[in-house]
Amino acid sequence: MKYLLGYDIGSSSVKASLVNAETGKCEAAAFYPKKEAEIMAVRPGWAEQHPEQWWESLKLATADVLARSGAPKEEIAAIGISYQMHGLVCVDKHRQVLRPAIIWCDSRAVPYGEKAFRDLGEERCLSHLLNSPGNFTASKLAWVKENEPEVFSRIDKIMLPGDYVALRLTGEVCTTVSGLSEGIFWDFRNHETARFLMDYYGLDRSLVPDIRPTFAEQGRVTAAAAEELGLKEGTPVTYRAGDQPNNALSLNVFEPGEIASTAGTSGVVYGVNGAVNYDPLSRVNTFAHVNHTADQTRLGVLLCINGTGILNSWMKRNMVPEGVSYAEMNQLAAQAPIGSGGVSILPFGNGAERMLQNREAGCSIHGVNFNVHHRSHLLRAAQEGIVFSFRYGIDIMKQMGIDVRKIHAGHANMFLSPLFRDTLAGVTGAVIELYDTDGSVGAAKGAGMGAGIYRDHHEAFATLDRLAVIEPSAADAPAYEEAYQRWKSYL
Repeated sequence: MKYLLGYDIGSSSVKASLVNAETGKCEAAAFYPKKEAEIMAVRPGWAEQHPEQWWESLKLATADVLARSGAPKEEIAAIGISYQMHGLVCVDKHRQVLRPAIIWCDSRAVPYGEKAFRDLGEERCLSHLLNSPGNFTASKLAWVKENEPEVFSRIDKIMLPGDYVALRLTGEVCTTVSGLSEGIFWDFRNHETARFLMDYYGLDRSLVPDIRPTFAEQGRVTAAAAEELGLKEGTPVTYRAGDQPNNALSLNVFEPGEIASTAGTSGVVYGVNGAVNYDPLSRVNTFAHVNHTADQTRLGVLLCINGTGILNSWMKRNMVPEGVSYAEMNQLAAQAPIGSGGVSILPFGNGAERMLQNREAGCSIHGVNFNVHHRSHLLRAAQEGIVFSFRYGIDIMKQMGIDVRKIHAGHANMFLSPLFRDTLAGVTGAVIELYDTDGSVGAAKGAGMGAGIYRDHHEAFATLDRLAVIEPSAADAPAYEEAYQRWKSYL
């Protein structure tokens, strides 16, 4: 019997899953801490975490899954890591952390990225980096250089959160092309670290760790780590990816035209592009997908929408009687016709939207007739408005050359609503496939690919539980399109 161990290093918790390599089924899973992990905000807009906190949570989660599964440590064949993207961990030559990690939601580096974008030239940045330097890892390191020179002078290597966890497991400092691209350290035109950006920021290229393939041995568990975790010394770490590329992997999204989507408080649409391209308005971000190579272009185009499921939860709190469940609310919404009888709702009430060029459009309701409309129209208009925001972002992806044919999603959050799913299929014309999976299980299967246990992703995900397939309705397509165009007119 062989097992695969997957870790998902999030900002709220660390999850571990132990997967049976033969059946593809998760034998045990656990996450820590049980309360949301602390994010330190010393100043407004800052967000930091102690990397040691990730390690302590990982130890607890590992002990839990080993105890629950009863799996012998000798039968764990490989380890995979998924992690929160865009963070910065700085270590000295003794591999000691020099300061708390600056994580993904920290905004202190925004002015540095904006200035670099202007000074280096927008076209140059976009054609080489596929993004503005923005608030990503390279710009965060530039902030440390200017504001904490004593710390900066002692940095031997910089890492992403997943790189640090791999270091603690294996003692080796390395990273991936996918990881470097999410930090805006990768030059896609020259297939190397982004020399011109690092030179601009005054960063020596020796700070960047060695590059290893995403699916390959990236080190082996040390004796010290094995003792701490209850694992076997020498167990290989064979996969590493940021949480959004890994979420796509978990949903078996590898090829151009395939899309992975989530719709919780905020919504994510992550599409795979088979050609090097970028959005000239920077409304989406483009990174190397898990299977990107110099010979095979596979880019992950990431769209994040702040105002999605948060609108639906607001409607539940404010528009229906206490005690009404989401399922019951969905039934109420389904009583209204496609297009909600002319009511349109913009869902953008959760801050500025990158998709709208960082405009804070706010949430607004349009077209209400007091003599015609009632609660069901508003509830449906809310779900349609969320879906239409997805369609708006998918249209941006289409402009970049992504032919959207299929949307993969986990059976969770807004995707639990039949109305939401039918509307998304109807207005995009894409087939929606719902799966039972998560990031730590995906990381485990990625480790199986990296270790050669699976020949390819087809074999790795052959046992992925597909729960439902939603086909777009040709008969309803004109009604969905009319409702979408009306909604878009209010932007």
